[in-house]
Amino acid sequence: METLVAVISANGLITAFAVVGITVWISYLMSARLTAGRIHGSAIAIILGLAASYWAGSVTGGSRGVVDIGVLAGIGLMGGGMMRDFGIVSTAFGVHISELRKAGVVGVISIFAGVIVSFIVGALIAVAFGYRDAESITTIGAGAVTYIVGPVTGTAIGASSDVIALSVAAGVVKSILVMIGTPLVAKYIGLNNPQSAMVFGGLMGTTSGVAGGLAATDPRLVPYGAMTATFYTGLGCLMGPSILYFIVRALV
Repeated sequence: METLVAVISANGLITAFAVVGITVWISYLMSARLTAGRIHGSAIAIILGLAASYWAGSVTGGSRGVVDIGVLAGIGLMGGGMMRDFGIVSTAFGVHISELRKAGVVGVISIFAGVIVSFIVGALIAVAFGYRDAESITTIGAGAVTYIVGPVTGTAIGASSDVIALSVAAGVVKSILVMIGTPLVAKYIGLNNPQSAMVFGGLMGTTSGVAGGLAATDPRLVPYGAMTATFYTGLGCLMGPSILYFIVRALV
């Protein structure tokens, strides 16, 4: 056992990929078996990750989640800013503006409207819960955009780790609500063609939520919704730590 622990600790990054891979596999299995695919596997994986982080903090008394457990220290590198930013870039890689034009002007407007409205709702909730500094309000508002935009914005403007964690939680809740709600409201909002799927993806923005919801509605619509949702995430990462932050800072 000591030899095994030594090998695992010495190969921290490989161990991190293995642990995350197993977690994702279990999450997608739970999604298929327990929710019939209505809650996307990625959302379940995030919830398991947050639960594991809380448990590790309680056991070790540390502040870095599972990274404080020696054999899982490699997750600190895998989950750091470098890998996160690489993941964001790879999500948008290969998507061309020419494809977005297929949704027309309405598709473009939906992306900007989705980011701004989600941010305003999140920012107002942050104010309602007593946050008054621009960094916290902006980070939580960005988390309501998506759980990727929240950490990116919070890290860029110097928000506390607690606030960044709240922004992730806000994004996860939004993602789950979109996954569950999409098939329930699809027929009432005309979500049955590629054009409406693009607009829907632009308004909702959370890629995993849109993909999971459209998969439960009509799998053929998934690529169209995911495409504009990807642009939404990129736009949020651009606007969050810049324009939106400066506006909030000017107001508070």
